[in-house]
Amino acid sequence: MKNSSFRAAIAAVALLSFAPAVSAAPAKADAPITEAELAAHMKILASDAFEGRAPGTEGEDRTIAYIVGEWAKAGLEAVPGSATPWLQPVPLVETQALGGTAKFRVSGRDFAIEDDGVILTSRDASAVFADLPAVFVGYGIDGAGQVNADVRGKLAIMLFDNVPFGDKLPRYRERRQMLADAGASAVLVIATDAVPWTALRESAGSKAVRLASAKAGAPVSGFLSLEAADALLKKAGQDGGALREAAKSPDYNGVALPVTADLSAKSTTRPFASSNIIAKLPGARPDGKAVLFLGHWDHLGICEAEGAADRICNGAVDNASGIAVLTEVAKRLGSGARPDRDIYFMATTAEEKGLLGAHYFADHPVVPLSDITVALNIDTIAISPRGTPVATIGRGKPAYDAVVREAATRLGRKLDEDGEADAFIQRQDGWALGAKGVTSLMVGGSFSDMKLLEAFLGSDYHSAADNFSDRIPLGGAAEDADLHVALGRAFADTKRWPATNKP
Repeated sequence: MKNSSFRAAIAAVALLSFAPAVSAAPAKADAPITEAELAAHMKILASDAFEGRAPGTEGEDRTIAYIVGEWAKAGLEAVPGSATPWLQPVPLVETQALGGTAKFRVSGRDFAIEDDGVILTSRDASAVFADLPAVFVGYGIDGAGQVNADVRGKLAIMLFDNVPFGDKLPRYRERRQMLADAGASAVLVIATDAVPWTALRESAGSKAVRLASAKAGAPVSGFLSLEAADALLKKAGQDGGALREAAKSPDYNGVALPVTADLSAKSTTRPFASSNIIAKLPGARPDGKAVLFLGHWDHLGICEAEGAADRICNGAVDNASGIAVLTEVAKRLGSGARPDRDIYFMATTAEEKGLLGAHYFADHPVVPLSDITVALNIDTIAISPRGTPVATIGRGKPAYDAVVREAATRLGRKLDEDGEADAFIQRQDGWALGAKGVTSLMVGGSFSDMKLLEAFLGSDYHSAADNFSDRIPLGGAAEDADLHVALGRAFADTKRWPATNKP
């Protein structure tokens, strides 16, 4: 919903903002970030007026206007040379499934799967296939990260869960794309315990979003329920549980099934544009290296059907809390002693659709990726109370770990190094940058207390219940905000973190 008047308004905000002069004055202690400051931002960003901050809606326009206004007041500037000051346009395509049919034959005989056991969508307006041979591919890749079976012109049946072998191997979306790239005509993902089938069924008619520049997926894709998959495999002479166990081997190369499928699906598509918001805090003594803070501004928008008591997924914790922290960190770094290095702040779009804004930035960076000495992602930060130990997603590089340890210790924080947080490394924007070689960290208490995090993920997460309220624990978020101010200063200090420093 971008238009010339909206862009003009953004430009006006930039012109009216006052950026403090770069100063090399002696550093003074940064004032602690308060719970009230974070709450003030969250109440606005998670209000119904923002309609859940879905990309490509009026809620996006309001979100951009608010963030740009606050960042301009903090002393941030539009990135020089940008054709769209403050904004990086991100071209997207929305697809909505209109339904489909699946008919299977096992050894030439019809085998019926109930309609509620399969979900289909098509890449284009329509797709029809007859007599597709089926192959069970396990996780779809081997230990080297390569497609593990011949799927060209076939139906590939793949497991959803994260790959249990290898290091940082692709998640299911990427593996599904790899199978499409290898020529699969259709890819059906078995929805194992990691993803509730009822939730998938409810979202069957929802809208999927991808980057306009993304590779074309398989002509037909979708999901099989675990029960439907096991029934099909049993009829084909295979035991589903035994196949899933065999697929855990990095040498697994799939199994051809005596199964053929007739598949048809229809969809509608709509191209539209959204935006990342990117700003710069110029350093006092820039040396060609930069620090990047990021967090996603988007959420799910109007997510419930008409007639529901509350139709809007406001995303207070996920991720109005992260944008609130980014904004207050920008204010501290912009108003105190100016750091040596340039510091960039980015609010990404379409994270909820698969880290799309972050992936687009990684492919089209406004600052060379080789210049980013560290990226600090802030997401779903209002989970834990004060005093929660600090966990790091992306830890394992000693020099970086030492900076986090020192900053946390100076603030009286303990470190959580049990590694539980590592399970989320592919579920946050830093993953898109890490895949391009940028050291990306997500640091704080929210991913330290797994009991609290799992309670949120099992209740308010991605629902209309993620509203702002006094029960949201902002003490831990405020402590994590102070930690990010300290980390920003440490990584932007050319003496404490030299440009020649290696991980």
